[in-house]
Amino acid sequence: MATEKRVLITAGPTWVAIDKARVISNIASGETGFILAGRFKKLGAKVTLLLGPGYFCGAETGIKIKRFKYFAELELLLENELKNGKYAAVIHTAAVADYKPDKIIKSKIGSSRQRWKISLVPTKKLINNIRGWGNNLFTVGFKFEPDADSNKLIKEGKALLNQADLDLVVTNSNINKNYCAYILDNADHWGPFFTKGKMAGRLVKLVGKKLI
Repeated sequence: MATEKRVLITAGPTWVAIDKARVISNIASGETGFILAGRFKKLGAKVTLLLGPGYFCGAETGIKIKRFKYFAELELLLENELKNGKYAAVIHTAAVADYKPDKIIKSKIGSSRQRWKISLVPTKKLINNIRGWGNNLFTVGFKFEPDADSNKLIKEGKALLNQADLDLVVTNSNINKNYCAYILDNADHWGPFFTKGKMAGRLVKLVGKKLI
């Protein structure tokens, strides 16, 4: 059981600024992180949820929530929590921005332009730093592949496992607008799961066994 163990969960979208008034974001809802936070709380864990921009309600009492909007804010929060929080596990569901503008614009660009070209460069892969920020962490990463079939989900999940040195990966898609997910480690996989609730139930059991 995960009683009294500290679990860090990230959730929601991540912004990067393109000027003083505009951002690039993504379609993440934060729902998966909320579901997992509630399940781990019921299991007896001490849960901290790092939550991205947006309007959210319904978080269970006893879950500590820390908000972020921008990529740099999430990076700082994640690093500080993992270095100082003595967590047993981190569940990284947040949809982290993969790209950012290569030039910082500190004013608002006027709306009269007929065309505005923005050059994007990759952001840091925060998931690759998780092992270095925390000691003896059980680590879970998430990979979203829109419209991917089962074979591609499993393939992409195994690639992320090896790339980021994770214990578990959840890969999910919305193929034909229907949720589908798999949970993988280096030896096995579980699924498919066709609801976030069922995926979360199995994931919490798998992680909970490791936090005894």
